[in-house]
Amino acid sequence: MTELAFHNSATRQRDIFVPIDAEHVRLYVCGPTVYDLAHLGNARPVVVFDVLTRLLRARFPRVTYVRNITDVDDKINARAKASGEPISAITASTTADFHRDMAALGCLPPDEEPRATDNIAQMITLIEKLIASGHAYAAEGHVLFSVPSYADYGKLSGRSPDEMLAGARVEVAPYKRDPGDFVLWKPSDDGLPGWDSPWGRGRPGWHIECSAMAWRYLGPEFDIHGGGHDLLFPHHENELAQSACAFPGSNFARYWLHNGMLLVDGEKMSKSLGNFMTVQDILQRGPWAGEAFRMLLLKTHYRAELDYTAERLDEAHGELDDFYALLARDLPTPAADDALVAEMAEWAMAPLGDDLNTALAIARLRDLRTLENVATVGGSDTAVLGRIGREWAPESGQAAAALRRAAAVLGLLGADPRGWRQGVAADEGAAIEAAIAARLAARAAKNWAEADRIRAELTAQGIVLEDAAGTTTWRRA
Repeated sequence: MTELAFHNSATRQRDIFVPIDAEHVRLYVCGPTVYDLAHLGNARPVVVFDVLTRLLRARFPRVTYVRNITDVDDKINARAKASGEPISAITASTTADFHRDMAALGCLPPDEEPRATDNIAQMITLIEKLIASGHAYAAEGHVLFSVPSYADYGKLSGRSPDEMLAGARVEVAPYKRDPGDFVLWKPSDDGLPGWDSPWGRGRPGWHIECSAMAWRYLGPEFDIHGGGHDLLFPHHENELAQSACAFPGSNFARYWLHNGMLLVDGEKMSKSLGNFMTVQDILQRGPWAGEAFRMLLLKTHYRAELDYTAERLDEAHGELDDFYALLARDLPTPAADDALVAEMAEWAMAPLGDDLNTALAIARLRDLRTLENVATVGGSDTAVLGRIGREWAPESGQAAAALRRAAAVLGLLGADPRGWRQGVAADEGAAIEAAIAARLAARAAKNWAEADRIRAELTAQGIVLEDAAGTTTWRRA
């Protein structure tokens, strides 16, 4: 079994992954602020870290994956004021939308999904620790982290003090001791959510929320912290500063992984440009769209910039069609402990251990598909065998089983193959099957005109027929 190595934002290099506890890997990923529907950029880190979690679970006895819900935030407050809806209603409906959308992309739920509003006590405790150690101070109902008190501030993002001031869009306030100091706690008037605290009624700053939830569910130090590259500064820089100062001697997170930006049609998403797209916009394309969008995301390395286009979604859909066409065949099922199946699946998954190289893993799934085709129809494929570097000669069904096993780590190809390709309601499917049976009867009676008429009628409905060895299968065009 190959070692795992990931690009660590903290060291800016590829580091071999060695967990703190080989029996229990722990990771934290920043989750959504629940005030609106998830857009395509929100979905990318969820898919990326879903694959990472699946990989870790395939390698380690126990994995705890924590992804938070930010349900107290000024954006939520602004949405409630503009809409007239209660904050609780907005966060409840938006959280339900998020869960539904991510499930449609094939993402498994995290092991823990803490909400910020359920962890206020932990935030207050952390803030008290920071004040007691001289890393934070109270001023005019606010509590601020003292950036100059932490000598390593800026090392995670690799920014200079001037870059950090510009990047943080620092609020000018007379109660700040230093322009870079950031808010841990702020006062709330009667119209805003608030909790009692030693500094008066107020609410937490965004950064302290994640520090508190990571601490509660994973401890003061854990293995992996993930999120989008846009969170590297200031959010993750501030998280690290708070947590390292609250727990001297801890590293907070050993490895920091960040995914790249997602563009739409070559541009940053913007409502003014008309290219702003939500996950629900994608899912309306059809029952295939969730898995096709996941495939589209995984065909690009997670740290690279990714450009979404409708054409690329259609390409991903077509590629999935090809995989499911293979899996829809009536193939033998190898034994669960088949050694060759395990070897081929491990070979296909191996690129994930090299900084989560999903693009190469998908390329290897294609090679397994070719091996299965060769096993079914005979012959050989020297190009594939050359890439594999092994003299494999799988029997029918073995490469397909390995394909399924490896694809599961990517969160792909888990649907019923026939249902995927057909994508229709049950009653419509029954009518199509009846038409196909009538066509087969016409062909058996050598009534070619009637067989052709039925086929043309189905084609007009967008149904593609595929004849093979006396049987006919079908799918949506």
